[in-house]
Amino acid sequence: MEIKNIIFDFGGVLIDWNPRYMYQKVFNDTTEMEYFLANICTEDWNLQQDKDRSLAEGTQFLIQKFPNHSNLIKLFYDRWEEMLNGIIEENVKLIAILKSEYKLYGLTNWSAETFPIALKKYSFLQEFEGIVVSGTEKLIKPDPKIFNLLLNRYQLKAEESVFIDDNIKNIIAAQEIGFKTIHINDNINLELELKKMKILK
Repeated sequence: MEIKNIIFDFGGVLIDWNPRYMYQKVFNDTTEMEYFLANICTEDWNLQQDKDRSLAEGTQFLIQKFPNHSNLIKLFYDRWEEMLNGIIEENVKLIAILKSEYKLYGLTNWSAETFPIALKKYSFLQEFEGIVVSGTEKLIKPDPKIFNLLLNRYQLKAEESVFIDDNIKNIIAAQEIGFKTIHINDNINLELELKKMKILK
C-alpha cells in the first residue's frame, strides 16, 4: 500500500533531550550522576509526568521518597530547559523535503507542562499536520490506545503510515497495529532508511 503519512517521535529523533546536559553542570562525579539518574530521577518516574502526573506531584513524590536528594530532585524541572540540547539536524532537515509529498504528524511522550517550551523553541514543530502529546491525552506509548487515537483523530490508516521512534517498545507496538517503522539508534541513518523504503529519492 502507498505510504501517505510520516509520523515522528520527537525526543531522540528530532530533538536532542537528555537530563545529563543539565546534571553534568551540577555533579562533579559522573558515576554519582549516573547513579542518581538510574535510581532516583529515573526514566520510569519521568514517564509518569509524560502520562498524566503533574510536575509538582512528581517532584513531591520523589522528595518524600528521597528527602536527602531534595535539592537535586527539584532541579529536574526547575532547570528542565537546560536538558534540551537543540535539534538533531540531520533528521530535522528532512522535514521540508518530506512535507512536499507526505502528511507529517508527531506522536510524542512528553509532559503537557513542558511541551509548550519545545513548541515555542523549535519552529519546525509548526510544520506538522497534527501532534499528539501523551501528557495532554493522558496516554503514553507503547499503549496501543495512543496510536489509535492518532489514527482516529486525523483519519489515517496505519498501513499507509511510517512511524519513526528511538524506543524499541514503541516500534514493536506500532508494528503490531500495522505501521511501517524505522527504529532510530546510533547505527541508523534516517535519510538512508527512507531512501531504502522509496520514500525519499
